[in-house]
Parts: sequence; structure tokens; C-alpha cells
Amino acid sequence: MYRATLHLEPHAEGLRMLSESVTSRVIHRSPPTYDVHAKNPWWETLAPDFYRSSEQFEMGTADRLKVLSTAAAGEAFKTCASTLLAATILPSSASTNMLRSWSSGESRYLEAAKSGDPTILFGAPPRGIEIKTSKAWGPHFRPKNGFRRWLRFESPYKPFDPALRRKYAIEDRNRVVHSLHWRHSDKPRPTIIGIHGFNADPFMINQELFALPWFYELGCDVLLFTLPFHGRRRPKRSLFSGQHFFMGGPGQVNESFAQSICDLRVIVRHLLDDLGVPKVGVTGISLGGNTAALLAATEPRLHFSIPNVPVVSLGDLLLEWRPIGDILQWKLKKAGASIQDLRAAFAAVSPLSYPSLLPKEHLFIIAGAADRMAPPKHARLLHDHWQQCGIHWFPGNHILHFDRGNYLREMARVMNSIGFLDDDRIASAA
Repeated sequence: MYRATLHLEPHAEGLRMLSESVTSRVIHRSPPTYDVHAKNPWWETLAPDFYRSSEQFEMGTADRLKVLSTAAAGEAFKTCASTLLAATILPSSASTNMLRSWSSGESRYLEAAKSGDPTILFGAPPRGIEIKTSKAWGPHFRPKNGFRRWLRFESPYKPFDPALRRKYAIEDRNRVVHSLHWRHSDKPRPTIIGIHGFNADPFMINQELFALPWFYELGCDVLLFTLPFHGRRRPKRSLFSGQHFFMGGPGQVNESFAQSICDLRVIVRHLLDDLGVPKVGVTGISLGGNTAALLAATEPRLHFSIPNVPVVSLGDLLLEWRPIGDILQWKLKKAGASIQDLRAAFAAVSPLSYPSLLPKEHLFIIAGAADRMAPPKHARLLHDHWQQCGIHWFPGNHILHFDRGNYLREMARVMNSIGFLDDDRIASAA
């Protein structure tokens, strides 16, 4: 349940320290949930009832009303998404043997997570990937003093688990990576990569969600990336875009994230080495937020990462959603597995399992105080893991981002402060 008070307690020294990196009117009050310096891994250290916990915020009356009004709508969206995921994940995890194998000590994914070394699962892609481009068409943004291109190439990714390689190989559509690229005509510019959320791949939607035309006008080039099994990469037999990202249990999820990172690193290399782009940063929303955070742990040439309403523990998210959470609880009990086991099954693709390669000044998080699809506790975990980097809490849910203008200006200020942008309009923005 949502809880908030209206006035900040001035004597709360711990709250003051937590709030130093906050750039918004909404102030988060909950203390850290786990010790980022603990010897045991986060999936064991995090409280078993973490998925039930709620966050506390301080805010004014107007923002509080926005949060209360949008939280109910967020619950409805969450139920719809949960039903989709239940239909996707649960049939492939019906047997108790499969549930037991999710996090067994023999799991190669779990061993990768335990190592804390992202290169085990997210190795550098091979060189020599042919990138094909063609003139873009459609009702997308038409850049002034520039042009737009489709960018596509064959993904070089080979599944980490050899047992899944044959299954992956038959997905012809998923093997071709698609992106939309906006470029200025005069010279290569610093480029923002935008990563969409689950089942939300249309370029038209994402260019508005990320306000990418505005960033283009500030002097950036822009590339919109399509995640595996989404959009044009969606298998013909999929009932909806993104279904196969999660279809097949944790193994498929882990491989889908690993392929996402592999394909993105091909793009980063292409931008920097082939096109002469000076700097590349990434932002992503929801599922794309998780991916953007993972890229910060795996791509050393990345300049910034700005996850928006990210998820960092898929196990806790699934348990919180209904009806899938109730069904999973029953299945876990039947299999003799624990909540920690469920977390561990996805730990290899959580940004909490690896240190960021970027300094915290190059990291920034955006999160909604009323978000029920990617609850704010996930953004808070990432904030703790990223050493209290900058964060902006907006008074809205997963879909309705009130205060978006303010957090967009904060994003631009971060980009300006780290040398990604150089625009006097940012420094003077209100």
C-alpha cells in the first residue's frame, strides 16, 4: 500500500544523506534494504518479504494526489501484464523438476552471477559484423538538417547454454537486429540509444516516451533499438510482441538479455569505430531500463546510462504481480524451492550482480512513486547499488509520467555535466 507524509523531518540525518542525490520534489524516505558490501550475494541478503514491502515518500499535496490517483490505474495495468506473463512463463515451468533446476548449484547462469564477472555471460561480440543501412520510411520523426536510416545486421549471439543453441537457431526473424537511426548531416554527433519496454516496441511510441526529437534538437544523434523477440524480430507464431523473450523459463530470459547486450555492443562499436561518433549513451524504460543498467556493467566505452522505471529483480517482480505471483508461490512450495532460489534463477541478468563500469556521475535513475508495474523499490535497489547516484522520483505510475519535463531537463543537465552535450540552453533551463 502507498504511504506518504507531507513534511520532511529535518532531524533525520540518514534521510538527508539519501536525499542528496535526489533532483525532484518527491523525496524517498525508505532506508537501504540490503548491504551492498555484504559478503553474501544480494539475492540471499535481500529480505524474503522484500517483494511485499512498500516505499515511503515525502511530497506536497498536489503531487500526493497525483500519486494516489495513478496508483489505482497502475494496479489495473499490472494485472493485465501479469496475465500475459502468466500465459507465457508458467506453461514452460509446469514441472517441479524444472523449478528445482532454475537455481541449482549446477546452473551455469547462477555460477556467472556468483562470480560477479559480467564477461562470463556477456562476452564481447565478434568483430567484422556487416551493418546494412537503408532509407527509413514511415510517420516517424523527420530530423531537420539530417536524415534517418534503418540499420540492420545478423546477430552474432550464440546462447550461453549449449542446450539452447538449436532452439535459438530456428528463430530466423529474431536473428536479424533492427534499429532506427537519426543522424545530423554535418558530422557524427554524440548518440543516445533508446531501449523500449516489454511489448512496447513501436518507434513512434518510443520517440515520444523518450522525447528523442527534443534531444536531437539539442545536438544529439539518436538510435532506437529493438529488443530480441519484439517488433520485426518477433517470431511469426508469437501471440504478441515480446512473448518469446520470457517464454521458456529463466533460461530463455537470461539468454534474451544476453543477446540484447551482445547486439547493443555491436551497435556501440559500429557507432564509435565505423561512423566516428564521439560518445554513446543509453536510456531505457522498464525492461529496457534493466537492459540499460546491464549495459553499464558490460560496455566499457559507454558514456552514460539512464534507466527509466527499471526492474532489477525479476523474481521479486513476478511474486508481487497477480495472478502469476500466487501461482509461482504454490509451485515453489511444491518444488521445495525458496524465494531466494527464484531470485537466483534470474540473478545473472540483474545489474545488482555486477559493478558498474561507469562512475556514478555518469549514472542517473528515473522512477515513479506510484509505479505498480516496476515498483519504486527496484529503482531504490539500483540507486543503492550505484552508490547513491542521481535519481529523480516523479509523481506518477509506469505509464503516466507526471513531471516529465523536469526529469528530461535533469537528464540533459547530467549529459551536459559529463561532457556528452555542450549546450548553453541546458545550463539555463528552468
